[in-house]
This record gives sequence, C-alpha cells and structure tokens, in this order.
Amino acid sequence: MSKILVIEDDISFCKLLEKFLVKNQYEVSIAFSASEARSAIKNESFDLILTDLRLPDSDGIVLMSEIKNSYPEIPVILMTGYSNVNTAVKAIKNGAADYISKPFNPDEVLLVITNALKTSGIEEENEAPVKQKKSVKKPVSAENEFVRGISVASKKLLDHIQLVSPTDMSVLIIGESGTGKEIIAKSIHQQSHRKNNNFIAVDCGAIPKELAASEFFGHLKGSFTGAISDKMGYFEAANGGTLFLDEIGNLSYENQIQLLRALQERKIKPVGSNKEINVDIRIITATNEDLREAVKNGDFREDLYHRINEFSIQSPSLKDRDEDLMVFADYFLEKANQQLNKDIIGFSPEVVTIFQNYNWPGNLRELQNCVKRATLLTQGDFIESDVLPIEFFQSQKQAGFSGSFSLSDNEKEAIIQALNRTQNNKSEAAKLLKITRKTLYNKLKHYNID
Repeated sequence: MSKILVIEDDISFCKLLEKFLVKNQYEVSIAFSASEARSAIKNESFDLILTDLRLPDSDGIVLMSEIKNSYPEIPVILMTGYSNVNTAVKAIKNGAADYISKPFNPDEVLLVITNALKTSGIEEENEAPVKQKKSVKKPVSAENEFVRGISVASKKLLDHIQLVSPTDMSVLIIGESGTGKEIIAKSIHQQSHRKNNNFIAVDCGAIPKELAASEFFGHLKGSFTGAISDKMGYFEAANGGTLFLDEIGNLSYENQIQLLRALQERKIKPVGSNKEINVDIRIITATNEDLREAVKNGDFREDLYHRINEFSIQSPSLKDRDEDLMVFADYFLEKANQQLNKDIIGFSPEVVTIFQNYNWPGNLRELQNCVKRATLLTQGDFIESDVLPIEFFQSQKQAGFSGSFSLSDNEKEAIIQALNRTQNNKSEAAKLLKITRKTLYNKLKHYNID
C-alpha cells in the first residue's frame, strides 16, 4: 500500500482529502505545517507527498525544493486554490511531479497520484496488495466526547475545562440551547479525580416541582401515593461522582431551598425517612438564561447562585466559533457514517459554502441533526446541496445569498481596512474578518488587491 504525506493547514480540507485517499486504498499521514512535515519525513518513509502551495510557516515550492534535495526519489505534487499557469510551470521546473488545483476533482486527484507513483516505479510494486487491501473505518468517538475546536473561543473553553477539572469547585456552564453544555460537563467529570464514579445528568425542566424532592433525594415505599417501592435519588446515585443539573433556572423557589440545604450540608434525607445519608458529590449546573437577572427579579435565590457558581464557563454558540464549523461537521459525519453504516467521504465545496453562510440557530445540535439526515440521504461519496433541509435555502434567499461569502456590502473596502489595521499581516486580517486565511487569499485575487 502506497504511503502518502498530505501537507495542508486547512484542517477541514485536509481531513476530507485524507478520508478520500484512505477510501481509495492509500495509507495517509497528515501535517498542518512545514515544520510538522519535516519532522514526519525524518521519522517515516513516504512514497508520495502532496503539499499545499501556501503554508503558515513556509512556501510550498520552497518546502518542495527542500524535500527534493534530501529525497529526490519521492514524487511531490503541489495543491493550490490559485490555478495559474506560471505557478504550475515554476513548480514543475523546481521538481514537482504534477499540480492539482482546488477544489479538487476526485478523478483528477487519483489520476495525478497514480501517474506520479507509476513514474517513480512504486505503483506497480504495490498494485497487488492495494487490490486485496480493504478500507478500514476509523472508530468513531464516544457519544459524549469533547471535540477540540481551533477557534479562539474553543481554545479558551478548553483552557477553562482543563483548569477547573482537577478541582472540586462547583461549575456553572452558561450558553445557548444546543451548544453542548452537557458534553462540557461530562468532559470536566472525565478529567477529574471522580472519573471512575457516576456522572448523573438531570434535566431540571422535566421534573414536576411536586416530585423534585423524591427525584433528588429518593423516597421510601409508601411515603406518598404512588410510591410503590423504595427509590434512590439522583444525589445518592451520584455519590462519589458528579451531579449535572441542566437548566437549573427552571427549578421552583421551594425546590431551590431544598437543593441549597443539600449542597450546604452534603446530607440528604429521602422522602418518608428520618435517616440522613452523607453524600460526596461535585455539582455542575447549566443554564441558557441570565441567572443574575433572575436573582434580581427574585426568581432565583442569590445564596444558591453563589453556591453553584464557584467557577463559570461560557459555552460558545456556533456563530462565535466559525473556524470550528467544519471540524464539528467532519466529526458528526464520522459518527453518522458509523451509526447508519455509510461511507461518505465529506462535503462538496457548495455545501461547505452554504454551511458557512448559515446562522445555525440550533447550534451544534442542529448541525449534528443536519449532517446525520444528509448522510442518510446521500448516495454518492460527497454530501451535496440537494440533501440539505429547505431552511438553508430560505435563509440564503432572505439574505440575498449569491453563492459566495460576503463580509459586508463593501467587502473590498473591509478587506483593505483589515489589511491596513494589521499592517498587511494576512493571517491577522483573516481573523479580524472572521474568515479563513485561504478565503482571504481567494478574495485578494478576486479583487486584484496586492
């Protein structure tokens, strides 16, 4: 099996290309920078290298020249979104085996790779084992695994999780519905010293106030009508572990008093019992409302608020973590592939653009549902726009969507201002504009901005 190194700093595109090549019986390693690539080449042997023309720490042609000087037998193929004859000629003059423009055509990629390997005499050697080798699906992550994003908001979130997890501090997670607050809570639990004990998640909005005491603290048989047997409450079930109370703002004032007493004393008394039970639990709570405002209005007890809010974490919305969108989409695609026994490689460029221009009011939950539905409906290798829900196209129409990313009505001026503010640092300008560096380069070419 031929081994390929893919050097590409666009994580989403890199993962898509990796899956495509693995599905076509190639072994793939990936590097997101020239420095990572140099390290990989020193430690492993490769039959072919695919490198992007623009890397964060090097020029693709310069890197290729380095590789060819040290390993002249390895064919190197350049990839770029700026399909231009001069660059292609320069690349091939410097030793490139060939040139691929993005967004890539799958058949073209396979043809270029096959020809490059044949020229180097590798493809014939590997032809038999390649045909026999079967594609191996990567195991999908656990149901509640925390996905690490690459945006500033995600890095801050990860830092806070890593800081607070080893402690026993009570954590309040604040964020919109669908942003993954329970996954954050479970991640904190899994990185704490309580990880080998229970993580009990409770939706406070689903508990009738009359039954809250029984649900939290348990009850004895016959203690009230309908209590046909003894019941263990959530506090006792979480003993030694973590109790996660979602949407805690929905608890009635009376239930808040009961909860506060249990948290202060770390003792509970099941309904109908005179015996107190000591509990050792960590409390993590979550809300999508402003509890400080609820405290001001008298709807939420101030003493309980301070008890549960020893450390607060903001769960960012999807619109606040644009750079993570396709990282999450790829993760949900892997998950959907396993659940539905499918083998979809990735998303078409048109779908990526549509995703990037959609507001995602339902956040990660909406993205996951959308990807799962699209995976079920897709018959080919890539998810196309025809399997997306109608609301995606309604929102585009309302926004006057024309099929391309729009920063504002004065897009060119916004780009020039961002470049001026960052002293022509394109990476920083892209961050200001909330687009990827590659999108910025495309727009510089489109507007002929030097």
